[in-house]
Amino acid sequence: MTYQGRVKNGVVVLEADARLPDGTLVRIEPIDERPLMNLVRLTADLEGAADWPADGAAEHDHYLYGTPKTGR
Repeated sequence: MTYQGRVKNGVVVLEADARLPDGTLVRIEPIDERPLMNLVRLTADLEGAADWPADGAAEHDHYLYGTPKTGR
């Protein structure tokens, strides 16, 4: 079972319905709440790159995986 919570004053506070007995061993892993926005920020500087192919969107399988061009 997975529970979520937030760190408050250095202590992980679990969501209200999480009931774990004292002494339960747990694993804490930070999660990214907005991964798509992080991707947008990372790619913002790439827009209009001069060396990108003009048909990159239509032929992405060709450029990524080497499949034959579709001619779209």
